[in-house]
Formats: sequence, C-alpha cells, structure tokens
Amino acid sequence: MSRSEQAMTTGATPMDRWNTIPWKKIEKNVFKLQKRIYQASRSGNVKTVRKLQRLLINSRSAKLLAVRKVTQDNQGKRTAGVDGVKSLTPKQRLKLANSLKLGHKAHPVRRVWIPKANTEEMRPLGIPTMYDRALQTLVKLALEPEWEARFEPNSYGFRPGRSCHDAIEAIFTAINHKAKYVLDTDIAKCFDRINQEALVKKVNSSPTLRRQLKAWLKAGVLDDGQWFPTEKGTMQGGSISPLLANIALHGLETAIVKHVFDKLKVSQTKREMIIEK
Repeated sequence: MSRSEQAMTTGATPMDRWNTIPWKKIEKNVFKLQKRIYQASRSGNVKTVRKLQRLLINSRSAKLLAVRKVTQDNQGKRTAGVDGVKSLTPKQRLKLANSLKLGHKAHPVRRVWIPKANTEEMRPLGIPTMYDRALQTLVKLALEPEWEARFEPNSYGFRPGRSCHDAIEAIFTAINHKAKYVLDTDIAKCFDRINQEALVKKVNSSPTLRRQLKAWLKAGVLDDGQWFPTEKGTMQGGSISPLLANIALHGLETAIVKHVFDKLKVSQTKREMIIEK
C-alpha cells in the first residue's frame, strides 16, 4: 500500500464520505501502478507484473475508482443485473468498494436483447450484477496495462486512448503513397464463440485471477427467468468483455501476414523489408 493510501485509511483524508473522496489523488495512485505494470510487461518481467497487479487489485484507490466507473461514469450504470440493483447511495458505494475481493462466485448475467444496427436482428447482452461489474472493472484496471504493452500496433477497437478516427488515419497513411490490398472480414458472433479454455490459458494470469475469470465465464445466463449454461463465449455486456475479446484476437494480424507470405513464398529478407515499411 502506498503512503498516500495509508494516509487515506488512517483519517488524514476523509474517506468515510463518498462526496469528499479526493478523486484526482485516487486516479493518480492507480495510474502510477498501471504505468509500472505497463513498463514491466514491456520488459518481459512477468513476476513483477503479477506482483504489481496484486498490489493494484488490493489497492483501496483502485477499488474506489472501479466502483465510481460502474455506478457513476459508465453509460449502463442504471441497468440492473439479476439482483435488481441499478443505483447505489454514496454510503452503499463505499460499502461496495470495501467488499470487492477476488474469489467471489459470480452470479449469472441477465440477458437483455437490443436492436442490431441496420438489421432486424437482435443483439444479446449479458448484464452482470453491480458487484460483478465493479469487480470486473477492478480486474480490468490490472490486466489492461499488461496487454496494452503487448497488443499489435494496428489494433484499435476497445483500446484506451484510441478511436475509429485513429484507425482511419492509419489506413490513410498506409495507402497514401502506394496501392494496397485490403482484407475485409467480419467475425460472426465473435463474443459468443470465443473458446473459454483457450482464452483463460492465453490470459496467463495468477491462479486466483484465473479462477475468477472462469467463474465469470461459466456463470450462465438468466433469460426470462430461465437459466442457461455458458460453455463458450464471453459475457458481452460485462466491463471486462471488450478486453477479453481483444486478448482472444491478439496475434491475428501476425498470423494473417505470415499466411500470406507463406502462400506467396516471400523470402525472410523481403518479409522484414515489407514489415519495416
């Protein structure tokens, strides 16, 4: 625990009232830990990454920030899970932050159907309980900087600090001087068909975190009062789902480029020249 966090828990800063929490200091504490996780991941120091992730997940600052994101900042903050909870008082938010801990047996997600853009189809969302959403957000705060240090440079979806405008700019830069081939694909029902065992193995987290991820993935879905098992896919609608999808798809660009080079029988020297360009 950092000195600033110790001060906050010993009464130097009023932490018993939600509206008096020093959010700038909280965000700074979390960012410092995330930056250290990122740097350790970049250097390949897995042991340090795991140590810092444990520190962040147990951090009071990270727990408070996770609860604020879920109950105040996120767009779906008033959407209830199977527990029916869709809003919390400041006192309840503090209580929730204090209760966050890995090892929780996840509740089923509540199935919600929303219209799919430009089609008559409906898209299924799984809404976790308020507790599970807060815990997922806390875990995401720890996992995201590790994977941000590893993701391929041309990945833009669901990435912090990136948008579709960045993707458009990258495409414009790539095709500005020379005509290029374009591979246009649509991964049908991507979230719904991810292999859970392969995903958990790829995340390669600590045993405690691994068990928690499995609990969320296997929690099942409650649709119109009936429970259905979830043998594959991720809980689309959970705060950690976009990150898990990106982890599952990580390496796809490298695999496609290698496949094309192999088919065209491009030499290793030429491959390196093309990739550098």
